[in-house]
Amino acid sequence: MPRFAANLTTMFHEVPFLERFERARAAGFTAVEFLFPYAFEPAAIRRMLDEAALQCVLFNTPPGDWDRGERGLAALPGREEEFRAALRRALEYARELDCPRIHVMAGVVPEGADREACTRTFVENLKWAAEKAAPLGVTLTVEPINTRDIPGYFLNTQEQAREILERVGADNVRLQFDFYHCQMMQGDLTRRFTEALPLVAHVQIANVPGRHEPDFGEIDYRWIFAKLDELGYTGWVGCEYRPRGETEAGLGWFAPWREGRG
Repeated sequence: MPRFAANLTTMFHEVPFLERFERARAAGFTAVEFLFPYAFEPAAIRRMLDEAALQCVLFNTPPGDWDRGERGLAALPGREEEFRAALRRALEYARELDCPRIHVMAGVVPEGADREACTRTFVENLKWAAEKAAPLGVTLTVEPINTRDIPGYFLNTQEQAREILERVGADNVRLQFDFYHCQMMQGDLTRRFTEALPLVAHVQIANVPGRHEPDFGEIDYRWIFAKLDELGYTGWVGCEYRPRGETEAGLGWFAPWREGRG
């Protein structure tokens, strides 16, 4: 049966971030993920996790200057020292939050940049990061992201991600498979996930169009969830979707799994 983690950046948006942990627990979740925890001291987040009896299963590396459109640093030539500082900061949070996974954001490629140079930078940064993360038991993930939501993002397809992982060659650098992004870029979800499964460390979901709840849209998540079980996927499924309305009102899809009937 799939194990679902509420994404506290996108869900329970009706209340401030630190109040979302208890809301997630009350809704039946036992784990959470979020994009960026860095606006808060790790001890404050740790306290919210403990009070709500929740596990943190994933967050992202610092994105750089978000207001200027930066969405990660790992594949940007010339930004290696900034990436290393960002990765060290992420590992500090992972240690405090006892979080086993960090999504390493590749970044938006500058116009006219040499993509092979970006690939080499991404690979070398991931090799370095893997060595730093390994003693903490942290797995790093890379995620293909669609070019409509983040135009110019470096990593877009499953094949590109697998090539990166092969070149890195580290056991603790794995794939983050987001069904929403894959549908937007490539489709053919069942085959692509089946082929990628040996590399997958984390799954995320949302429906198309709108990136809303997994109960209506182009992706039949009843099929997807059954396929995850059939294939033996035992990792977390992050609910990185934007509720159409109030978060709790849109959780009808989650009821069978919350109640153990899924």
